[in-house]
Amino acid sequence: MPTLRVVLDTNVLVSGLAYPSSIPGVIVAAWRHGGLDVVLSRHILDELSRVLPRLNHRLNWREADFADIIDILAINAELVDPVLMNEADLRDAADQPVLGTLLAAKADYLITGDRDLLVIGDRFPIVTPAVFWSRHG
Repeated sequence: MPTLRVVLDTNVLVSGLAYPSSIPGVIVAAWRHGGLDVVLSRHILDELSRVLPRLNHRLNWREADFADIIDILAINAELVDPVLMNEADLRDAADQPVLGTLLAAKADYLITGDRDLLVIGDRFPIVTPAVFWSRHG
């Protein structure tokens, strides 16, 4: 059976790293164990590098650990350049590169908790971590 190709949004990666027993954590673990093919973009990794240090009260990482995790994710994921687009129905224009990553990846799903992306899930394969896990976990 072919492995699912998924794009993990920044919020899923953050939750998965900070809370390993959460559903996003289980999804990240499934990727680590080869159960998923994850596709990311530099945009998602850059956003992750800005957001993760805010959770250091939970993670207790050294400063170098943040750069290391970004490097590890970049090595283990397929990196694509987001399709340049202007989706008029997207409520937050800052989400364009994330949607563009989904399109460039030709992924089965974009997994996110971002409500601005989830509202266009009727036109694109965008689901919450809980919905993804209930279908494929």
